[in-house]
Amino acid sequence: MYKVLIICTHNSARSQMAEAYLQQMGGENFQVQSAGFEPGPINPDVIKVLLENGIDISAKSSQKVFDLFQQGRIFDFVITICEQGEDRCPIFPGLTQRLHLPFPDPSQVSGDEEHRLNKIRDIRDGIKEKMQEFKNWVESAERSSLSQQWVFK
Repeated sequence: MYKVLIICTHNSARSQMAEAYLQQMGGENFQVQSAGFEPGPINPDVIKVLLENGIDISAKSSQKVFDLFQQGRIFDFVITICEQGEDRCPIFPGLTQRLHLPFPDPSQVSGDEEHRLNKIRDIRDGIKEKMQEFKNWVESAERSSLSQQWVFK
């Protein structure tokens, strides 16, 4: 089983989407958690766009990345999914592969509801695609390279 931690600033949108998709795609082969540096409430627009794909995160809450660190949790992979998180990621004990994958922050999307949802759908679809790529990469025997958007740390 691969243990994966996905981090973003507030654990209210991007990391929640990535966790939900990777857990759904990976099934029993993956244990996925997400956390943030400054946890906040789950973005209601993110809940809406995930429901369109049959994923309900409305009962989830954000968690603090440093709480996981203090608990001594061990992860095979730590993925930062926002630019702000890249340099603030704590060092996790054990053999951890760190990756960075930048995505725009849905909380910064403005406009009317239709415009916001369309922009967040674009972010959602990009995250879903990259989580599928990551899952395939992890499970492949060769571990050929990931696309250029990924940065190894």
